[in-house]
Amino acid sequence: MKVVFTIELNKRQQQILEIVKQNGPITGEHIADQLNLTRATLRPDLAILTMAGYLDARPRVGYFYSGKSETQLLTDNLKKIIVKDYQSIPVVVGDSISVYDAICTMFLEDVGTLFVVDKESILKGVLSRKDLLRASIGKQELTSIPVNIIMTRMPNVTMCTKEDLLIDVAKRLIDKQIDAVPVVKETEKGYEVTGRITKTNIAKAFVALADDGI
Repeated sequence: MKVVFTIELNKRQQQILEIVKQNGPITGEHIADQLNLTRATLRPDLAILTMAGYLDARPRVGYFYSGKSETQLLTDNLKKIIVKDYQSIPVVVGDSISVYDAICTMFLEDVGTLFVVDKESILKGVLSRKDLLRASIGKQELTSIPVNIIMTRMPNVTMCTKEDLLIDVAKRLIDKQIDAVPVVKETEKGYEVTGRITKTNIAKAFVALADDGI
């Protein structure tokens, strides 16, 4: 997904902004007349300024200055990013496997969170590094302890859907002090795991947002 963020404006784009600030709403033709340029020459600049959020355009009315600060433009663009644009493939385990096998899976898959599902792929719980670490402390036989004993069980699992705003999911991660949430689809039998959102996914989204503004 491409999200346009604030850009470094060239001289002509800055001139266009000043004209619109002082005279808006104003048509593209009138802007071109003030700059002694053709409408075709200005079209790319007007498109960039509109896409970046500096200008708004209305059919048969013209361009007008949005009046938004760079912080407001960033906020607007953040609210356009949804989960499905950055979700990754979930790592799931069965609810009857042992803690030992879960530790091996977490190590081999290089993830910090496992989603526990039943035979029909319905979410039953979540396993974090902390859960597995706590279980491994002591003299317990890890091969004999099922993960459903130590996992965070439904309905106490924080989830999201593919249509949720990524910024809202980021807030949930912070509020709950967790590293990942499952992306789920509601079915008649429960919640099917279709993806995951992690702190890394969110970091990638912010980097992409910044890169799009370069």
